[in-house]
Amino acid sequence: MTPRAPGGGDVCSAAHAGWLVTPLRRLLHDPRRILAGLIGSGETAIDFGCGPGYFTLPMAEMVGPDGLVVAVDLQDAMLDRVRRRAERAGLTSRIRLQRCRADTVGELPAADFALAFFMVHEVPDVERFLGELAGALKAGGRFLLVEPRGHVSADAFAATAAIAVASGLRPLATPRVRGARATLFERV
Repeated sequence: MTPRAPGGGDVCSAAHAGWLVTPLRRLLHDPRRILAGLIGSGETAIDFGCGPGYFTLPMAEMVGPDGLVVAVDLQDAMLDRVRRRAERAGLTSRIRLQRCRADTVGELPAADFALAFFMVHEVPDVERFLGELAGALKAGGRFLLVEPRGHVSADAFAATAAIAVASGLRPLATPRVRGARATLFERV
């Protein structure tokens, strides 16, 4: 039996986004712990499939007043949630909202770091997505790929990682993220 190719899953609806930013989620996936040492002050970071901004806002704090976080999502409703949360936190000057299409992420600035947390399995064309992501990273830029164990098999994750390597990314580490499969890559 051939393993299922990565990508093509259902996109999490903005109607269900509230559970993505609950304080209880920090017990499972604390953004500052997961991203510790991966983002520096003054850097440019991209949060792909940002949803309501659970990782976007901590990333904006990490890049500081001279850095930038590009929050990329398919759904305007998700980006509206990020905008409102960023306004309340006083972080709007550090965050650029970008609506993408299912077939392309669009034009992106050269980035030091990119995050795809629990979203690559939703992308219809993983090869194109990872190619665009790798193209947005500066040489030596880092990419953290995290997928949920419940939705993504070990074989599908390995296939996704192989596509990342074919896109010009080199695996650096396999960070531990609760309930997830994760690999940290570097653009070569």
